[in-house]
Amino acid sequence: MDVFTSLMDGFATALTPMNLLYAVIGVILGTAVGVLPGLGPAMTVALLLPVTSVLEPTSAFIMFAGIYYGGMYGGSTTSILLNTPGESSSVVTAIEGHKMAKAGRAAQALATAAIGSFVAGTIGTALLAVCAPIVVKFAVSLGSPSYFAIMVLSLLAVTAVLGSSRLRGFASLGLGLAIGLIGMDSVTGQRRLTFGQPLLTDGLDIVVVAVAIFAVGEALWVAAHLRRTPLNVIPVGKPWMGKQDWKRSWKPWLRGTAFGFPFGALPAGGAEIPTFLSYVTEKRFSKHPEEFGHGAIEGVAGPEAANNASAAGTLTPLLAMGLPTNATAAVMLAAFTGYGIQPGPQLFADQGPLVWALIASLFIGNFLLLIINLPLAPLWAKLLQLPRPYLYAGILFFATLGAYSVNLQAFDLVLLLVLGALGFMMRRFGLPVLPLILGVILGPRLEGQLRQTLQLSAGNPAGLWSEPIAVGIYVIVAIILVWPLLLKLWRKSRPATAPAATGGTDLRPENAVSEAPAADGTQASEHADSTVDAGHTRAGQEKL
Repeated sequence: MDVFTSLMDGFATALTPMNLLYAVIGVILGTAVGVLPGLGPAMTVALLLPVTSVLEPTSAFIMFAGIYYGGMYGGSTTSILLNTPGESSSVVTAIEGHKMAKAGRAAQALATAAIGSFVAGTIGTALLAVCAPIVVKFAVSLGSPSYFAIMVLSLLAVTAVLGSSRLRGFASLGLGLAIGLIGMDSVTGQRRLTFGQPLLTDGLDIVVVAVAIFAVGEALWVAAHLRRTPLNVIPVGKPWMGKQDWKRSWKPWLRGTAFGFPFGALPAGGAEIPTFLSYVTEKRFSKHPEEFGHGAIEGVAGPEAANNASAAGTLTPLLAMGLPTNATAAVMLAAFTGYGIQPGPQLFADQGPLVWALIASLFIGNFLLLIINLPLAPLWAKLLQLPRPYLYAGILFFATLGAYSVNLQAFDLVLLLVLGALGFMMRRFGLPVLPLILGVILGPRLEGQLRQTLQLSAGNPAGLWSEPIAVGIYVIVAIILVWPLLLKLWRKSRPATAPAATGGTDLRPENAVSEAPAADGTQASEHADSTVDAGHTRAGQEKL
């Protein structure tokens, strides 16, 4: 009852005309900058810090929360329409979302993302209000061995299910881990893979890497094949979700929420891991596994719900322990400090009205995002009807702007071109790009947790499985690695009759389902998506 009463008081504060106006401004700004590659909610909050310094703290944080949630949704818009994630947490949405857009189902993909964001955000905010003490207590109980095991599971689970072969998936993962090593060793201070370039000492920003691999690589790939086939316009399709779309989306929304909130609440969490795991889970549970890689709506609904549920989970350690788990939370922590407020165990007691107004504004922001973005889904989808040269010229412009704005260094533009060429070559030789992005994101975190674990165990490798949760995860990892071998042996032992159904998706171009020509001049069945198949085999390219 105390929680309910406090939440009602928070709604009374958040629903005042002025605070409601700031919430509307926040969600619109967040959505607007979220659709620009590289300009995510963290940068927007940081840019607005000086502007909001004259505002009353409650109003400022209500607007920051709107920007946070709006940026999460805006990132999914470019992922679906242009195959260009605005945030690293939107990478997984592009896997199936862009395929749906190329098949004339962009409005359905945007709609399931909007509704999933609303459902997951609302449930996640309710869990934040009710279960924050329990979740924080569980998160604090996990040690480095468990975090390390969770990250290993994420790397293997995602890499094993993408691409036309596991070898290519792990080769892409190796590239990503190598890129993640660039910079200065945090323990020894030694420079790694910097090639004598001082500007590489701090490593590569994930935004620059993601924008280069996805946006620039995709633009180069399209340009290489634009003149070989007729330029067709992608149909917009029906403007709303059908009955079958709703039936296939509601369970992924709930499962994505179940993944997103706990991981967001972990001190070493974030939105990347739960979105990756949500995609793998939906692929395993789907009744239409053959559609994955060709535009399965479950692959959009689940990861997008996980993305937004993790946003609510992220605020749990920030408010209860003063521990930010992503860039936006870190900027909000700086904003708290600027107002002389210290997040932590005493925050709910010392600043109760502000905290509960902030939590209430999350419910309001979710509702505002739904009523603003859901009617706009067909309008956003019409962006795909722009001529390919104009559309990809705009993508390259915003990609360059986003990459440059990260550090305001011209050197980042050189990195953008080099990594864009790498993205093009990966498409050329059929390497999936998602494991590379995953390796860049999780590689440094994985190394940090491994070192901390070995330090605590005095260098004894047994420390890696010193926690029960870590042991359970390693059992799952072993199953993932051994299962294909056992399945292969079982098939050989069976009589040679009809081919055994694996339940998986064969993403090889020669086995892909034939589709209508895409607007970028490539066959939709042959033009591999930059996040799943990431390119053609040589045979597929000869067809182009």
